[in-house]
Amino acid sequence: MEKQRCAWCEGSDLYRAYHDNEWGVPLHDDDLLFEFLILEGFQAGLSWSTILNKRENFRIAFDSFDARIVANYNDEKLEELMNNAGIIRNRLKIKAAITNAKLFLEKQKEFGSFDKYIWQFTSYKTITNRFKELAEVPATSAISDAMSKQLKKDGFKFVGSTICYAFMQATGMVNDHVLSCYRYGEII
Repeated sequence: MEKQRCAWCEGSDLYRAYHDNEWGVPLHDDDLLFEFLILEGFQAGLSWSTILNKRENFRIAFDSFDARIVANYNDEKLEELMNNAGIIRNRLKIKAAITNAKLFLEKQKEFGSFDKYIWQFTSYKTITNRFKELAEVPATSAISDAMSKQLKKDGFKFVGSTICYAFMQATGMVNDHVLSCYRYGEII
């Protein structure tokens, strides 16, 4: 019998693998949290499948999402990234990634880890929703609004409430698998 999944992931093998192995799984590894912060920013105005299809190219282009390296990118590296057809070539988003890397490192230092900084918005636990249909899943929440407001206040870029909510879903800060999805019960 075929496993029941969230309907959004049924477009490709890559989407299904992402859904089955990553989406909604509580993530506390700073390096991976940084990767998702950057990728979600690049997603703004685009589909997640576009980002997933370019994810490996992003990993190569952005030095495996090593925040210490990205924070030190110069104009030469910026131009190299602007000429890389394997990623999203948006100057504002690339500059935002560099800015966000610097701020990410500041928050790591201030809080002991970025994990402690970002998970404070959900009181350090996963919020488990009980949606029956994909149409019930929101694009934002009061928590993503608060997270966005604070991140912007702290200087982060491309961190609107919708991006923050997608980040929360991706990193398991919120479990938005629908009730009929086999992953719902595995994550709670």
